[in-house]
Amino acid sequence: MTNNELNEFLKKCHKDLSVEDFEGKKVPCIGFEGRKFDDILNKVAGKPLSVDTNLNILQDGLGHVFVEILLTFSYGGINEKILINANENLEFFESLAKNTILAITSVNHPEKIFMIQLPKPERTHEALEIIKNGLGKSTGNKSKLNFSN
Repeated sequence: MTNNELNEFLKKCHKDLSVEDFEGKKVPCIGFEGRKFDDILNKVAGKPLSVDTNLNILQDGLGHVFVEILLTFSYGGINEKILINANENLEFFESLAKNTILAITSVNHPEKIFMIQLPKPERTHEALEIIKNGLGKSTGNKSKLNFSN
């Protein structure tokens, strides 16, 4: 990965990430601006719903690891792509592997939370290992993991 490519990836990374304590469990949270979050919730509220969650892990073999999270909602035509710099957010992925829960939140109204339970815990552990190996300057490649049923 060239410096220009690295800088482009860094510019595209989602900034509103956190790990929050929910009833004693550390849950990774992706924050969306209030209007975008409200649009998502308004489209799916009260509907039977599943969220297909895929992680594309991108690494360059030099210790730079980025994870592209793709969220595809079964209702409402919602597809979200979130790019995360794993070098700066390892705790995010550690908590995802430990609890297999992902939350999306409103940046403007932090009390608004939508939780997504990932159905395959073993896949989150595999993803974490790939990320950790990539951070340890392993051979560059791209991995894709699907957490759907």
